[in-house]
Amino acid sequence: MFRNTLKTTVLLAGLGGLMVAIGSLFGRGGAIIGLALGLLIVGFSYWKSDSLAIRAARAVPADEARHPEYFAIMRDLAAKADMPLPKLYISPELQPNAFATGRNPHHAAVAVTEGLLQVCTWDEVCGVLAHELSHVRNRDILIGSVAAAVATGISFVANMAMWGAMFGGGHDDDEGASPIAVLATALLAPIAAGLLQMALSRSREFEADRTGAELTGDGEPLARALEKLEAYAQRVPMDIKPAQAQAFIVNPLTGRQVSFANLFRTHPTTAERVARLRTTA
Repeated sequence: MFRNTLKTTVLLAGLGGLMVAIGSLFGRGGAIIGLALGLLIVGFSYWKSDSLAIRAARAVPADEARHPEYFAIMRDLAAKADMPLPKLYISPELQPNAFATGRNPHHAAVAVTEGLLQVCTWDEVCGVLAHELSHVRNRDILIGSVAAAVATGISFVANMAMWGAMFGGGHDDDEGASPIAVLATALLAPIAAGLLQMALSRSREFEADRTGAELTGDGEPLARALEKLEAYAQRVPMDIKPAQAQAFIVNPLTGRQVSFANLFRTHPTTAERVARLRTTA
């Protein structure tokens, strides 16, 4: 719990610093505006992260009559973890995947895709759901939500800064920086925010794998599920924004060709995750 609090503090500090830096390029008042925007983004992500994530995945509330196994598994896992049952959702996406969201265990939701229910056996689904419930129990959701807000918010402000510089927003006097400085910051700030997001996301996935395996008593079903999800993610696309990709158990954008893929990887490699699960089994 202390480590996650520390990570959140570091992330918030990084957000504040970057927003102030961008804002300061537009004069003395710009730094204050940048910090205010940063705090607004974080506050919004804290209170609305669940609804935003659910909407982005086009998920709808799960029907227990149609998916009784889904509810039975989650009730059993929640009881073992001594947690309230999260709200359960299903996304129509054909790529097998899953994510958890919500600011705390009492305001949490877990969503699976139709693809996951079609591709995985129920013991593999159980392993995936234990992983997602572990994110909730470990208080990872707030970190992920703030991280996504950092990436999205700074990219938005940086784009505004870039357009402002191109059309005369920056100037070389006491009230602001030169257009070159504005453009450089606009290009580098999203990269810095993204790297911060990736570093935090990778460590959270390893920990959720470990605690999820402890919850079920066996890491092998999760290991098999991860191998299936990785294979399908490479050939079945999912329409999701990059800032939301870190929420899923396997990066849903794996199939996209991205330069410097390892540098901007939101998840540890599936092979490494599987090896850790089978080593500790």
